[in-house]
Formats: sequence, structure tokens, C-alpha cells
Amino acid sequence: MEPRADTLIAGEGLSLAYGTQTLLHNVSVSVRAGEIVTVIGPNGAGKSTLIKILLGLVKPDSGHLSRRDGLRIGYVPQRLPIDPVLPLTVAKLMTLTIRRSRGAIAGALAETGVGHLIDAAVQTLSGGELQRVLLARALLADPDLLVLDEPVQGVDFAGETALYQLIGALRDRRGCGVLMVSHDLHMVMAAADRVLCLNRHVCCSGTAEVVGQHPEYIRLFGARAAQALAIYTHHHDHGHGISGNVVPLSGAGDDPEPPSRTRETGP
Repeated sequence: MEPRADTLIAGEGLSLAYGTQTLLHNVSVSVRAGEIVTVIGPNGAGKSTLIKILLGLVKPDSGHLSRRDGLRIGYVPQRLPIDPVLPLTVAKLMTLTIRRSRGAIAGALAETGVGHLIDAAVQTLSGGELQRVLLARALLADPDLLVLDEPVQGVDFAGETALYQLIGALRDRRGCGVLMVSHDLHMVMAAADRVLCLNRHVCCSGTAEVVGQHPEYIRLFGARAAQALAIYTHHHDHGHGISGNVVPLSGAGDDPEPPSRTRETGP
């Protein structure tokens, strides 16, 4: 089937095995311009493998991958280990793989709410600050598609909320597509336009509400996960800054005043 004109990237019938272990079987996924697609699934479901195939880092055994001509991708990896004694500033991290002016770097950091950290040592950043810096780094490519692999790792609950609001605001402002992988079921699903539930094959897909009530989703994650989704699909009249401080919804992703530098940790 021919992809839609607004399709940025599409994989059809993707399968991959290592020896006797099947990593993915007949998986199809696509992302359109201006759309947030979230891939969820348990550990070992093949989520990161699917991302590697879509990025062209791994070749599938079978299936077809297509990209829009000239597609620009901004990627935020699942983990970025940094030696604690390495003298590395945020500005330097931003230009390790791409050359940009200090003005462009400052603009990208400001867009993700951390412009004040441009000369900070990377090792001193909280979990939420580092994720926003990495997101700003991805924006330097002026991407048509943002690919985010577990974008809220190492971030506390309030910081997660703020990051998801920021991702949605970036999509609205830039019109880019977003492909996001996460374990954070209720929060991510509530923010997504489409959800793909993966367990080496596609268990179910559709809107968050449809997937949250699907028997396969409930079988994988339990009835409580579906109940949590129902709770978190309501709308808020406020947002949260980098450190969880309450801000007006219009400023949730912008953080006009630098927040306090509190360290955020995972749950």
C-alpha cells in the first residue's frame, strides 16, 4: 500500500531474528507530519530494535522501509553515559556531532527551557535538565521527525509531565512528527495521537483510549494500567517547570524564569 503524502517514515512487515530468537515479527509502523506516535511494550518487546531499524542502524531480515525524500531526523537516545571527570560543557555537548553557531545553540536551548545552562558542566545537570539539553541538541538538525527513545529516563514524576508538555508544544510549533518509545504508559499514551503496543509483534494499535481497553494491552500490563490511563487523559489548566514548579499552561514548556537547580531522580 502506498504511504500517504504526509508520511515521513514507514515500515511495513518488519521482521528480525538473531539465531533462534525472534526480535520483531511482521511489524508495521508509520509517522506522519505533525503526529505523535508512541511505541509501548514490556522489557524485551523490541521497541529499541524497531527504532534502530527505522533509523537505518540495523537492517531487518524482511519488510520494507520508506522515508520521505530529504527527511531530517533529530534523535534523543535512551542513555548517554558521560564520564564524571570529563570536562564537558553543555555548549560543547551540543556540537560534538554537528557544527552550529553559539547563537543557534542558545536558541535551541532556550526553546527547551534551559537556555541559562549553556555554559554549565554537563555532570552537574539534573535528569530533567539533561533530557532537555539532549532534546535541544536534536533540534539543531531542524528535524522533520523527532525520534525519542525513553525521553524521560532519570526524571521524576513532575519533570515527566513537563517534558511531555514540552514535546507536544514543539510538535505544535514546528509541525514535526514525533516517534516516542516509553515504558511510561499512562502519561505518554494520554499525550499521543496514535499508540502502538509492541511485544515483538503488534499486539494492538490506535488511539490511547482504544489501546487502553484492548484485551492484549490489559493482558500485558493489567487492568490497573487501563484505569490509570482513564485517569490521566483529562486536561490540565496548568503545567510544571523543569523542577516541578506549577506554571501557567501556556508557559509549561518555556520556563521563562530559570528554575531552581534541584536534582531529579527516577521513581
